[in-house]
Amino acid sequence: MKNFTKFTGVIAALTLVSACATSSGPDVDATAGAGTNAGAGPTGPVPGTQGDLENSAGHRVFFAYDQYTLTPQAQATLARQAAWLQEYPETRIKLAGNCDERGTREYNLALGARRAEAARSYLVSLGVSANRITTVSYGKERPIATGSNEQAWAQNRNATTTIESVGS
Repeated sequence: MKNFTKFTGVIAALTLVSACATSSGPDVDATAGAGTNAGAGPTGPVPGTQGDLENSAGHRVFFAYDQYTLTPQAQATLARQAAWLQEYPETRIKLAGNCDERGTREYNLALGARRAEAARSYLVSLGVSANRITTVSYGKERPIATGSNEQAWAQNRNATTTIESVGS
C-alpha cells in the first residue's frame, strides 16, 4: 500500500509538471496566433501562411524600454524566421516597429523605425535577401496591449513580422 501511494504521488507530480510545460512564460508572446485563423486547416495552419509563420517561428520580437538592441530571445525568434523564409523563398515580409505609449509621437516613430531596421538587418545577416523585406514604423499608434503599466508597455515594444506577398 505504501508503494502504491508513492507511485500515485509520482504520477500526480508528473502530470502537474507536464501541464506547466505548456504554459507561456514572460518571454513568450501569448498573443502569437491569437485571433487569426487565416490559413488554418484541420491539422493547423497551411504551410507558407501567416499562421504557419506565427506557429513555426514566431512573428514578434520584443525590446527593452527605449532600446532597439536585439535580445538573445529576439535573435532566436529571428533565426527561426530566417529558416522559415528559406523554406518559402518567394515570400516577402514587412517588419513593423512599435513602441509603448510613452514619449512623443515623433520620437516613437524614429525608435520604431530603428527596431524594424534592427530586425531586418539581423534577418539579412542570416541570409534573407534584403529585397524581400520592407520596414515600417507605427511608433505608438498601434498598441497590441491596452493599459498604462509595465506589462502592457512591454508587449507594445516590438517588431512584428507579417507576410506581405507570396510570389514575385
